[in-house]
Amino acid sequence: MDTHAGDVLSLMAHLDIPSAVIVGLSMGGYIAFGLMRRAPSQVTALVLANTRATPDSEKGLQSRDLMIDLAHRNGTSAVAADMLPRLMGPTTIREQPDLVDAVRRLIEMNSKDGIISATRAMKTRPDSTPLLSSVVCPTLVVGGAEDAAVPQEDLLAMREAIPGADFVMVPQVGHLSNLEAPRTFNDALAGFLQRL
Repeated sequence: MDTHAGDVLSLMAHLDIPSAVIVGLSMGGYIAFGLMRRAPSQVTALVLANTRATPDSEKGLQSRDLMIDLAHRNGTSAVAADMLPRLMGPTTIREQPDLVDAVRRLIEMNSKDGIISATRAMKTRPDSTPLLSSVVCPTLVVGGAEDAAVPQEDLLAMREAIPGADFVMVPQVGHLSNLEAPRTFNDALAGFLQRL
């Protein structure tokens, strides 16, 4: 994750962006923590959506290994079929079949090696919990009420540990709150940005 964070910092330098509001959803949140470790002064504000500061549990590590094995053996279509019920909430799966199909296609467009590399990076990410109390920039924590991957208690623990953090729980969505309820997600993001 810190390598990805370094790539973001290099891009910011190339584009002459001295600092920015960083929005990280899911794996993007892990990269945002990498930015906070490497260059906190370049983070004007922080949005942590459907992500967690803690490392994977033993069960989570086993799940990552199974995903890597599944990708090796059966490719991206099998990964998509396995991930969709965990990525999207039951309400979305029931009421937005076109979105489910679009997310399936997005997953399948990735290379098998890319999925394996990203899964390994998530599996070996550091514990960012000790970092939380040192976050001094304005922060918004966003969750999905039907998120099977990041439970509400993990989000609330982050909010409590980050001084002055705001919190929004998006109803009837899973792990992809920005896609499952874009208007609600964007309203929460706009409201946060307007207060900066």
